[in-house]
Amino acid sequence: MADLLDQLVEWLRIPSISTGGGEPADLRRAAEWAAEHVERAGGSAELVQIGDGNPLAIGDFRANQRDAPTILIYGHYDVQSVGDLGAWDSPPFEPEIRDGRLYARGASDDKGNFWPLLYAACGLAREGELPVNVRVVVEGEEEAGSETITEWMRADERGADAAIVFDSGMVDTQTPAITLGLRGMAMAQIEVRTAVRDLHSGMYGGSVLNALHVLHHMLAQVVPGPDGTLRDELRAGVLEPAEAERISWERLPPGTQVLSEVGGREAYPGAAAEYYERNGADASLEVNEIVGGEPRTVVPAIARGTVSIRLAPGQRATEIGPELDRLLREAAPPGADVKLKWHLAEPSLFEPDLPAVVLAAQAIERATGTAPALVRSGGSIPVVAEFAARDIPTIVSGFGLPDDDIHAPDESYRLESLELGERTARELLTGLAALER
Repeated sequence: MADLLDQLVEWLRIPSISTGGGEPADLRRAAEWAAEHVERAGGSAELVQIGDGNPLAIGDFRANQRDAPTILIYGHYDVQSVGDLGAWDSPPFEPEIRDGRLYARGASDDKGNFWPLLYAACGLAREGELPVNVRVVVEGEEEAGSETITEWMRADERGADAAIVFDSGMVDTQTPAITLGLRGMAMAQIEVRTAVRDLHSGMYGGSVLNALHVLHHMLAQVVPGPDGTLRDELRAGVLEPAEAERISWERLPPGTQVLSEVGGREAYPGAAAEYYERNGADASLEVNEIVGGEPRTVVPAIARGTVSIRLAPGQRATEIGPELDRLLREAAPPGADVKLKWHLAEPSLFEPDLPAVVLAAQAIERATGTAPALVRSGGSIPVVAEFAARDIPTIVSGFGLPDDDIHAPDESYRLESLELGERTARELLTGLAALER
């Protein structure tokens, strides 16, 4: 445990921020750190630079036997910005242990979650006990769009028989999980212009277009109805969950508890009871931001907003995005200039009876003493959709918990989670050797 922890602390000291305010040299140092560990364990590694993107650390370990399956392990070294430094109880890039937790930016997302997986692969390789070929892929843009890894994946000809992604969490401190489904996203940044400048509301109000009124009307056409359901055009392609998933959801905390723990209020009567269905297996739309006008009597000439739709497995961002674009534009009146800038990410879903998933569930139970719950996440991991598109069955797991405060001040990770991660990673890399090629 001491070696596992000490080396992670080294990695966490590198301020590899990709979301603004970070230094390219620090991002490169974080990639080099991962590549060097692969090489020290007897593998081969290189940094891959694509255009102006942050470098990828790409590595390879050979199995100790012939005709072994190939397992790709993925993580990301980039982290979110630190926000208000005054809100941290210890400096974000000076890791500190308090009450069984390691505090630092990236402690949970994703350096601390992923490192035990890489550490286990390095250890098995050094010991000559690695029964699978391992491809190591560590990116530096997960927090900023994952463009480089997407381009690299689409050009990659080798593929893998399965992938492991430690960038997720547990149901609770006693229950591990495998995340079978991740939602995709179509997000639009909207700008509405209705005049050259703001105008006096007394002299021109009621006669000229108000940019905020236009934006509000556009958004009103796509927001969910009173029961939280989106219009049919935006739910096209949604797949029903498998029965094995529904049974597994019964092991999870009730939706009322999930919402109350974060101080959330039901969007409509019964929303809490439908939590797992709505937030993992259905589409949802949120207005994320509206900006415009001033606190004085003007008719605003410009209004800006952000709207995003989380896409359920079975949907396609390349289909739903244009449909949302159409609905928004059609709601704008003549005379309003509308600009939309889009970001698209595809959803992914892996069936619970896939051999890789079955073997992984058995390995996780051996390592933790508890069978993993089969869950879906309402969030997105862009690279997982790329794996799904390549028919690479992917085990999305990890040992994060809500108390880790990812993306927030005082992000942390349990020392116990580090140990669970390393033990589970060894079992996974060993157990997946049974995969048929």
